[in-house]
Parts: sequence; C-alpha cells; structure tokens
Amino acid sequence: MNTPPPPGTSAPDASAPMTADSKPPALVTPAPWSTLKRFTDARIALGRAGHSLPTAAHLDFQLAHAQARDAVHRPFDAAGLALELERAGLPTLRLHSAAADRNTYLQRPDLGRRLSAPSLQALAHHMGRAQAQPQAPYVLAVVVADGLSALAVHQNAAPLIAALRQRLQSDTQAPWLLAPVALVEQARVAVGDEVGQALGARAVVVLIGERPGLSSPDSMGIYLSWAPRVGLTDAQRNCISNVRPAGLGVELAADKLHYLLRRARSLCLTGVALKDDSALGGTDELLGSAPQLGVDVWRG
Repeated sequence: MNTPPPPGTSAPDASAPMTADSKPPALVTPAPWSTLKRFTDARIALGRAGHSLPTAAHLDFQLAHAQARDAVHRPFDAAGLALELERAGLPTLRLHSAAADRNTYLQRPDLGRRLSAPSLQALAHHMGRAQAQPQAPYVLAVVVADGLSALAVHQNAAPLIAALRQRLQSDTQAPWLLAPVALVEQARVAVGDEVGQALGARAVVVLIGERPGLSSPDSMGIYLSWAPRVGLTDAQRNCISNVRPAGLGVELAADKLHYLLRRARSLCLTGVALKDDSALGGTDELLGSAPQLGVDVWRG
C-alpha cells in the first residue's frame, strides 16, 4: 500500500533512478534571497515545501499571531507600574477612560479617547490642591496608556521615563515643571490631550502600547502634543514609534523625544509643522530663546 506524502510536501519522482549514493529529496526548497533575512524580523524568504509554506514557518506564524492576541487582551498592571515609578520618586495619578472594560474599549474607540467622570473629578481635585502651592503651572504631563499592548508599556514605559527625566534635568537654563505621571487604563492616544488640558500643562507626552505586529507584540509609541486640549488631530502631534529592545532603543527614543520637546517649547507647536531635524545639528541655540517656565521637580 502506497503511503501519501506528508502535508506540505511533494512526492518524490518514482521514475528517477536511485543509486547507492543518492540522497533523499529535500523537503524544503530555500528561497534564493534568504541572506536578506538577517536584516529584518519580517517574514521574508521562508522557502517552500512543494507548493506550500514550510511547516516550521507556519507554526512560527501561528505563535506570533497568538502572542499578538495575548498582547491586546493582557490586563494593564497600573498598580505595579505606579509602585515602580513611585519608588523612583515619581508621583502618579491612576485614571481610567470612559471605556468601562476591554470589550467596550475594542468596540468603541471613541470612549477610549475620553476620560471617565470619576477620573475628571480626580484631576480636578488634584489641581485644587496643587493650585494652593506657590509654584508655576506644569510645563509637561506624561501619560502612560495601555493602548493595544499593555506588555509594551510594562517593559518600556518606566525605562523611557527615567531616561527622559535625566535629560530634562540637564535643561538648567529652562527647567521643566513636571506633573505626576498619569496612568490611564483602557486608553487611546487622544486621552492624553484631555489629561494635559485638565492639568493645565503646556505639553503632554503619551506613552502607549502600539497595535501588535506579527513580530512586535511589545512595541510602544510616543506621542507629543503642545497646548493639549480635547479635539486635537493626529496632524497636531509628533510620533516616535516602535520603541522596544528589538526596535528603537529607549536611550535613542529619549534623545529624540528630548529634542522634540525643546523644539516644541521654543516654537510653541507640534505636529506636521515640527520636524525632527536633530541630525542636522544640536539644540543649544534653542535655550537662549526659551522662557523660564519653572523648576525641575515632580510635584505631588
């Protein structure tokens, strides 16, 4: 009885003569440009098994798809991240979007862009206490949002904030007054504008889990808005994407963000009008024209 070939393979040519030195036919035919795989995590040059995808490549795809789904549905450990930040001396605010749960968040993007009523009340209460202190308004608000990958912010948010804080502290001629870090659950990018507006901050930076790719379930995005307010569009924000160990490293991302923040403060704008031309020169010339906006402290 003839046994059919395994799925994804082609049957050997029965008419081909076999000798003592003959080797069995290869099950996988490699792609002629497979050397390019070392330059990218993208699924290229997978080869073929007969007319099909090789089994190993198919299983790798299924694993990556499962990891992406897990990243989307993974709960945001806001309490753990708050503890980590507060141990580093950074006060936090725990907030929530208008999307009550994950299913609502995925089905109603509009609710993820706005804060819940209790969160707005919490911000109003915080500002009521903050305004009693004799210090200038906040210059920068940092918002950490779960987005579509809580894994991304779990791994990258705290190191990025630490690296950014170190760079901001070097701006002694024009210090930054930083608001407590806002941790927002079930949130999308635009929720940062409402947080920044409620805090009276001149700029807001949103760290958010990006939509997982099939090779990047841990990718974090950074969004910067000047004069944050409800209703800003994507054209009024700057974005730094793919922040993760296998993508754009935290140190380089912090450098880019610091540069854009200094430019935004000097020009009082962000978005399509603000270009990352850091490769063309430094930013020291910006400090002379930047106003004195406060002291570099994290105020609780």
